[in-house]
Amino acid sequence: MKKILILFAHPALEKSRVNKILISGIKDLDGVTFHDLYESYPEFDIDVKYEQQLLIANDIIIFQHPFFWYSIPAIMKEWMDLVLEHGWAYGSNGDALNDKLFFNVVTTGGREEAYQEEGYNRFTINQFLAPIHQTAYLCKMKYLSPYAIHGTHKITSEEIKFHIDEYKLLLTLLRDEKIDLVKSDRFKNLATNVLKLKKD
Repeated sequence: MKKILILFAHPALEKSRVNKILISGIKDLDGVTFHDLYESYPEFDIDVKYEQQLLIANDIIIFQHPFFWYSIPAIMKEWMDLVLEHGWAYGSNGDALNDKLFFNVVTTGGREEAYQEEGYNRFTINQFLAPIHQTAYLCKMKYLSPYAIHGTHKITSEEIKFHIDEYKLLLTLLRDEKIDLVKSDRFKNLATNVLKLKKD
């Protein structure tokens, strides 16, 4: 069984429609460690050694967050700057994260069609997340396409329930090594494609 670490960041969780419900559905899932960065470090005083031990202890690392100005929330950038040290996470002797899986779980207020090269935001979610993808590559991790939930301002209760169930299924399949990782590279968004990735 693979161990999963969810690094969560939402600077205004009390205003969240989707993330608050999403995390309620997966926090107690066996094999999953849920770690709220803003709750743990309200002053941004990140415990680097503790965070590194969490990474070592888990096989799959997830950044779960709303899309803030086309990127990750500020504390996640601070976390990356401090925790992913040269000689530990990357560099000639930095091999602590080799072969771990990594991906983002993202929520956006904008609709999916807005995140296209011909759309309102001019770039896709994957293009905006290129620095995260490159970071995973530099740290010799396997980067998966994001699980992106769009249109959160108008999403219905039924759609939220669907994503809770799908996200939980995704985590369960990853934990139990029942995901076809080669096939996952075909999809730009893991959302609504989870069942297609299930190993026979």
